[in-house]
Amino acid sequence: MSVKKMVDNISREERSAQMAKIHSKNTKPEKIVRSMLFRMGYRFRICQTGLPGKPDIVLKKHKSVIFVHGCFWHGHDNCKNARIPKSNVEFWTNKIKRNQERFAEVKHQLELEGWKVFVIWECELKKNAIEKTMQKLVSQIQQYNI
Repeated sequence: MSVKKMVDNISREERSAQMAKIHSKNTKPEKIVRSMLFRMGYRFRICQTGLPGKPDIVLKKHKSVIFVHGCFWHGHDNCKNARIPKSNVEFWTNKIKRNQERFAEVKHQLELEGWKVFVIWECELKKNAIEKTMQKLVSQIQQYNI
């Protein structure tokens, strides 16, 4: 993981309050992906608790799961949204590294169970990239079902 630092212009307490407001499910990026998949004719379940890692989107018919990762929280390499705050660097570096390790374990477990695992990064859902991202995802899902 490349560690880039960003300037933190707010206090530790304010940063903590902001981070506490961030939700782990039904995020805007997840809603975008679900909406696009639904418009493309895919039917799915969300936040399946019975599967390792509780995937964001489960396409049972295609034996596929989709994780919509936030670039910051999952340490997206070479992404400007994945910068580590300048305050409490060790904490954030360890937290993001552990998120990456945990996901690798979850992905491995899902693959052992026969699931195809796809990741969509938050930065891939910008207006100028969303169509290409979704076409690539659908193409990959269909490729595995041949």
